[in-house]
Amino acid sequence: MTRLTPPTRRRTAAAAALLALLLPIPLAAAGTAVAADSPAAAERSRTAVELPRPTGRFAVGREDLHLVDRSRTDPWAGSGPRELLVTMRYPARRDTGSAGRYLTREEARLLLVDKGLDQAIPVETLTGTASAARTGARPVAGRYPLVVLSPGFTVHRATLTALAEDLASRGYVVAAVDHAYESVGTAFPGGRVLTCLACDKARETGMQAVSDNRARDVSFLLDRLTGPHPAWRHAGIVDRGRIAMAGHSIGGASAIAAMATDPRIRAGVNMDGGNATPVPAGGLGGRPFLLLGAQGRGPGGNASWDRDWPHLDGWKRWITFDGSGHFTFSDFPSIGQQLGLDDPEAPLPGDRSVELTRRYVGAFLDLHLRGEPRPVLDGPSADAPEVRFHTP
Repeated sequence: MTRLTPPTRRRTAAAAALLALLLPIPLAAAGTAVAADSPAAAERSRTAVELPRPTGRFAVGREDLHLVDRSRTDPWAGSGPRELLVTMRYPARRDTGSAGRYLTREEARLLLVDKGLDQAIPVETLTGTASAARTGARPVAGRYPLVVLSPGFTVHRATLTALAEDLASRGYVVAAVDHAYESVGTAFPGGRVLTCLACDKARETGMQAVSDNRARDVSFLLDRLTGPHPAWRHAGIVDRGRIAMAGHSIGGASAIAAMATDPRIRAGVNMDGGNATPVPAGGLGGRPFLLLGAQGRGPGGNASWDRDWPHLDGWKRWITFDGSGHFTFSDFPSIGQQLGLDDPEAPLPGDRSVELTRRYVGAFLDLHLRGEPRPVLDGPSADAPEVRFHTP
């Protein structure tokens, strides 16, 4: 799971090691502030950052939903109802909708400040990250499996855009969730930007409180997407009988917590998250699960994965990528590669990181939500020498 870090940092060599967890920036460069008006910063401000194009046959639409659970008090604020911000992506008709933004200016600023990169990367470079989805595009008629995506702790739901768009282009509806007060900055309606109240409180409660709370968030989300009075105007394209959850870091760990309490979720993926909520001793009812980890996450690399592997009682795989790091499964390596910010400790190229993440998560979902055989999940492939299958 993502490490808890203080809200402010000095740009020292010690901070550089933490910064490398987010964007693939060389430690030597991260240890020295880069002036906003320096030639390097100016070059980055001119860089047109674009996420890899989706690989499926559909165009991608997107819509944001604001959901309010009035049955729950927000656990981090201690008052007011629990809120979620959700980006829906779905198979869409071409030439409909309009271009959307990656992050608001304030969301991008807070993210860069939190990671100590505000002097190295202009806000406009991050807000201007281009992606394929079109806001308000008309959906393609049909019934599609639903995949819930939950991001890492402190980071925005947008950080899983490359994966979400690819899944939508291949015929999935994808709901990427921001859990209130669990990122360093997420814009909510009314001009509010909610910051990470959970960052301090989780030091006292432990990360299982985050994981368990996200499980409740996801169940509420499913109620609002598949219930008798759905919150999303296109909810009719969701196949209520084919639902999965995947996430990065604590978001991936939360897939276990959600599956343990919500039988509607038929399959789960944890991308490099320590299992803050253990797999129940009785398993997950035979439902399939994929552990997808960075280099070093093989057996013996994470105590919670070693502990929980025997309790996963359905189809399961434990896969890692050589040369990868914690944020390999997000958009950051692709963005960093385009900005010339390479991490020698995670040398897997950004575009390759996106390609492999899409390949294995997509294959898992195809197999378990669509019943389509995917031999890539059976073992090593000649065209993917970076991929390791583990059988503890």
